[in-house]
Amino acid sequence: FFCSHINKRTTYLDPRLAFTVEDNPAKPTTRQKYDGNTTAMEILQGRDLSGKVVIITGANSGIGFETAKSLALHGACVILACRSLARGNEAVQRILGEWHKAKVEAMTLDLASLQSVQNFAEAFKSKNLPLHILICNAAVFAAPWSLTEDGLESTFQVNHLGHFYLVQLLGDVLRQSSPARVVMVSSESHRFSEIKDSSGKLDFSLLSPSKKEYWAMLAYNRSKLCNILFSSELNRRLSPHGVTSNSVHPGNMIYSSIHRNWWVYTLLFTLVRPFTKSM
Repeated sequence: FFCSHINKRTTYLDPRLAFTVEDNPAKPTTRQKYDGNTTAMEILQGRDLSGKVVIITGANSGIGFETAKSLALHGACVILACRSLARGNEAVQRILGEWHKAKVEAMTLDLASLQSVQNFAEAFKSKNLPLHILICNAAVFAAPWSLTEDGLESTFQVNHLGHFYLVQLLGDVLRQSSPARVVMVSSESHRFSEIKDSSGKLDFSLLSPSKKEYWAMLAYNRSKLCNILFSSELNRRLSPHGVTSNSVHPGNMIYSSIHRNWWVYTLLFTLVRPFTKSM
């Protein structure tokens, strides 16, 4: 917990939010009401997102699905960009089961294929829709070493490069739809991502390493660092055009399907599940 050394008050929340609320109990802003137990539906309470168009990658399960459902139930038109169209359509039906008037649609997007990313962008543009929110959520974790059809290490391409290319292809639509935003779902694990060689110089070949240099957790961490650096630079370039970009850490070891690639991680996620934020 955090402690204010001025008046000795303590809090489990971010003190920049918690102590501000205590100092100003009369009119706390909506932002200051949030804590580790807040749900997406609570954050969106009272907000009308009618007319807003949202794309969410990896939206058929986990954090992506909860985000898609929450935005759709508040009136947004949500496109679930999923590798499997069948699973995407199943997620669409689950959302429609909660509200039959929800505007949701599944489209195919395989981030492990730059051609698929290009096809998705072209298909979306053909709809002549604006784009107000692009949430880059899809990711793989603890995946065994493999190369994509583009000859790149799969974790790097799926988690970062595919999203990088997607944002480039949809950048003009975002600018035309301003105010708009891009959200990169990253991770605190980006802090453990050494990308220097033995002499201390940056070695960008480590971002897409060979099999003998590959360690799944390190590859994931590096891709999440790329997310953050990209988001920061994107915000610098596009904010003058009314497009903001933010990177977010969704919470430590949230129990979703992300740990499915190795039973050790599945066991670890299961053990900490009672102590972490739920979906």
